[in-house]
This record gives sequence, C-alpha cells and structure tokens, in this order.
Amino acid sequence: MGGSFASEDLDLQAMEKLLGDSAVLTWETLDSESQAKLQGALAPGSTICAALFPGTQSELREVMTYTSQHQWTVLPVGRGSKLHWGGLVNGGKGKGRSPLIAVSTRRMNRLIDHAVGDLTVTVEAGMSVVDLQATLAKAGQFLAIDPAFPDQATIGGIVATADTGSLRHRYNGVRDMLLGLSFVRADGQLAKAGGRVVKNVAGYDLMKLFTGSYGTLGIITQATFRVYPLPEMSQTVVLVGKAKFIAQATATLLSSALTPVSVDLLSTQTVQALNLGDAMEMAIAVRFQGIQPSVEQQVKRMLELGQSLGLVSVAGTEVDEVLWERLRKPMTAEGQERAIACKIGVSPSEAVSVMEQMESIELPETVWYGQIHAASGLGRLVFPESVSPQQLLKLRSRFQACRGFLSILQAPASLKQQIDVWGYPGNALDLMRKLKQQFDPDYRLSPHRFVGGI
Repeated sequence: MGGSFASEDLDLQAMEKLLGDSAVLTWETLDSESQAKLQGALAPGSTICAALFPGTQSELREVMTYTSQHQWTVLPVGRGSKLHWGGLVNGGKGKGRSPLIAVSTRRMNRLIDHAVGDLTVTVEAGMSVVDLQATLAKAGQFLAIDPAFPDQATIGGIVATADTGSLRHRYNGVRDMLLGLSFVRADGQLAKAGGRVVKNVAGYDLMKLFTGSYGTLGIITQATFRVYPLPEMSQTVVLVGKAKFIAQATATLLSSALTPVSVDLLSTQTVQALNLGDAMEMAIAVRFQGIQPSVEQQVKRMLELGQSLGLVSVAGTEVDEVLWERLRKPMTAEGQERAIACKIGVSPSEAVSVMEQMESIELPETVWYGQIHAASGLGRLVFPESVSPQQLLKLRSRFQACRGFLSILQAPASLKQQIDVWGYPGNALDLMRKLKQQFDPDYRLSPHRFVGGI
C-alpha cells in the first residue's frame, strides 16, 4: 500500500507554494510511523497520495478550497493516534477514484486564549492534550478528560472521536465541556459555533454534531472548553470479589451521597492482568478527588462498604498513581496492532450481569479485557485477533438485547471488511445522511469511516 500519483495526475505545486516544500509530503517521503498510522484508516487497495500540513487556519481554508475545486478526497488527521478506529476509508489510485489526501492539523497547535478566572481555554485543534494539560497546570487547572493514547492525542482528534475516558463519571463527555468550535467546511469556508464564555450556548447543537463525527463533516480548527481547578488530593479504592457482591457495591455506591470522579467495572481477566485478584473475581475501581478531608472520608466509607460485603480492598494514593495508567494499556490495545478493540454500551443496571455472562458463556477459553463506566454503561472490550466475526455479532446481539450496542474501533482490515463495524440499529441513519449531504455533499471527507458508510 502507498505511493504517490504521477505529476500529471496530482499537481502539488500549488500546495507547495502555499505551505512550503516541508509541509507537502508524498507517500514515499512520509516517515514510517506516519505511514503505519495512515494505513490503519485505509481499506485494502486505497492509497494516500500525499500529506499536507497547513500551519494556520487561513492556510487550511486555502487547502480545502483547492481540494474542493480539484475534487480530491480528504482524510483529516491530527497526529493519527486514533486513525485506526471506525470504518475504512476508500480512495486513492485507481479507475474512478479521486486522489486521497491526508490533511493534518499537527502544526496548528497554538494556545489561543486561557481565561483563568472564567475557567475556559481556547486552543487550536492540533495541540496535544499533554501539552494543554501542562499549560493549564501552571494555573492550577486541568481539562477533565483522560483519552486513549494521551501522549499523542490532539484536541481535534479527541472531539472528533468523542474520547473522554473514565472521568466522564463526574464531568460527563467531551460535548458537555465544549463551549465553542471553529471548523473549515469541505468547500473551504470557515464556520464557528458557541463562544469563549460558559453562559454562551449559541450553536450548542452544532458542537454536539461535530463531537464524535470522525472527521466526516469538516476539519476542526479551534475548540473552547470549560476547565476545572486541579484537585488537592486523588485516591483510588479497588474492591475485588464475586460478581454478585460487586453488583451490590456498585448499586450502593451509585445511590449514595459519595462523589467519585471515576467508577469503573473490570472483568475478571482485566483484574488478573492488573494483579488485583484471582480467577473469577471482578472488581470496581473508584477514584475520589478533591480536598484532603473529603477524599479521606469518602475513601473510608468505600472501604467500609467493601468490608461489609466481604470484598478484598486495595486503596491509597499509590494505587491511584499506578492503576489508571496500567489499566489504559490493555483497554486501548496499546502495542497490539491486530487486537480487536470495541466500544460498548449497556444499561448500567445490567453491566455486571452482562460482563459475567460473557465470562461464562460467550467467550470460553478466550483471553479478553473489559471495562465499563458504571454510571453510564459505556466501556471497552479488547479481544485477540482469533475472535471471529460470528462471535462479535453474537456479542453485539446480546448488547442490543440489553438496549445497548457494540461498535468495533480497532480490528484488522480483513475483519472490518466482513462486518459492519458500527452496527447501528437505530432510526437516525436517514437524518445522518442528510446532515452529511448538507456539510459535505460530494462525500470527500473521510468517506465510509462513519455509521452507514458516511
């Protein structure tokens, strides 16, 4: 896979004049890491012809105007950490295909505004979440998300994939923190929604629309978020034991006056991978943050709950510092290119029982990892490549029977060609296609990456 068009097929001189030679790369001149990330988004036989790296919003507008005029297909990219999620993009060389170009925002990584007193921040889409958190920390603040691949994830990519993480229990999802958004349309026009103050709700629905759109509606250029004061203390309690007692602990916690920032259910094999318990034991990991007296009191009450149910308890600041980082690796399939990672949703009241059924019935003798955010019922499952499309479809049916879903984020391209990765059974597909038609009538942005081949 790979390769560039001949000069008579793809004239990059105008782009080189606009962006400079170093910001216009053919496939051959891309580094191997970038090639691997881009390949993760492509259907077999598709080809990235070139990668463009505009450095400003104005340059991006000109790039998109040019690609619109020449009918080039565009794959929006940040740093590429989640390009392997979702459907496979078609395009590149071949009869009847338009050139497929990657347009990256990684050079658009500036801090636009940080209103410390208003607890808001505006940044360009290519800024990494690590850099943003470091900047906010200097003012004693943070953005309340813990996305996959935090060392590489960009703000634009986090919004485009709606990637929040375990902190959603306390702070909700990306769309709930997003106050304003700027983006460039497929035709090169700049559009904005919302503003830089918490009370401004103009364009709220448009921001919701772009959150989780996987680069199919436009290229995000700037985003404004509400931020929060850094907590004085952070501690985590892990309760380990049989599923029925974990279910009781979860129900009691969620109906109590305790205010954790994260509450995650962990499958038995995830528990074993983290050396937290023995076979057939599940766990609930609960994180508390805030002022020291409050955190210590809530940790004490959580430990008392675990003791009353006969659960094994692990707690403390050291657990907090290590657990969540260790958990992220198996749950994002980090370093496992051919693993199958799924996003799931289930009714919160059935989360423990569904996971228990998977342990005993659905996937016997298969090593897999599971994590569900207890309050929302959203989570992740990670399987080895050996799991078949038929097994995945059976699992999807079980989740749908519980008013939930199972979507495939990461998988080998051969498997994604055999199964609908999104598996969306709802009635909004016609509306989604109308929105796509309105924002990108020629289907040039990330074609086939989203629900229903959008």
